[in-house]
Amino acid sequence: MDTHNLTTISEFLLTGFSDLPEVRYPLFVVFAVIYQVTLMGNGAILFVIGSEKKLHTPMYYFLANLALLDIFCPSTTVPKLLKNLLTKEQSISFVGCALQLFLLVALLGTEVFLLAVMSYDRYVAICFPLRYNLIMTKGLCVQLTTSTWAAGFLHSALHTVFTFRLSFCKSNRVNQYYCDIPPVVALSCSSTYVAQMLILVVGGIFAVSTFLITGISYIYIIFTILKIRSAEGKNKAFSTCASHLLVVCLFYGTVLSNYVRPSSANGSS
Repeated sequence: MDTHNLTTISEFLLTGFSDLPEVRYPLFVVFAVIYQVTLMGNGAILFVIGSEKKLHTPMYYFLANLALLDIFCPSTTVPKLLKNLLTKEQSISFVGCALQLFLLVALLGTEVFLLAVMSYDRYVAICFPLRYNLIMTKGLCVQLTTSTWAAGFLHSALHTVFTFRLSFCKSNRVNQYYCDIPPVVALSCSSTYVAQMLILVVGGIFAVSTFLITGISYIYIIFTILKIRSAEGKNKAFSTCASHLLVVCLFYGTVLSNYVRPSSANGSS
């Protein structure tokens, strides 16, 4: 059955902040400042890594890709959010919503895969320091990075296609300030079984596998660090992965708070 014929909605309304009209301008300032700081901070990281030859190593190569993702990811949602806050508009076209969802899920997925690759890089650096340059060659780094981007975008394409094959003929009010899978699927008036199963099965497999790669890598890293006798050696080894571990914790903490905690709210829309 061609569900596109049942779709009567040509645009969606992003109602994430519709109940806070009195703080639209303060929210605009806050999001604009955070967005500018994010762009400048990650732009500075890219500039320093690109201009300093000493930083042309696997760890900083992956970090440059992470900075690139951290520029692209908010750029898929924040400019539209700022425009809506400033103009009191809430609408986004059907195609615009699909594109926003596709890019957001693709970039977030790529970041999940990249963090797993970076944890493997730190595992090799700390557990096999003498063989690090032999294992983490330039060719392997390029292959790993290309694979993370490809996996992220293919994963997103699958979700986006099955999400927007649904028929939307009741409400067009997305209970979020950007287009995301759960609030958009909640608006469908056709069966959402396949779309929801894709989220649970495919998304679950990718999430669990990348989380296991990251977790197992750090278990080996911790045991290796504990075996180092000198305090100086332990501090040096820990310092090489502390920043990445902090990014992992912040990223997974943000994702869990956004998708696990408000799940009932999404479903209630």
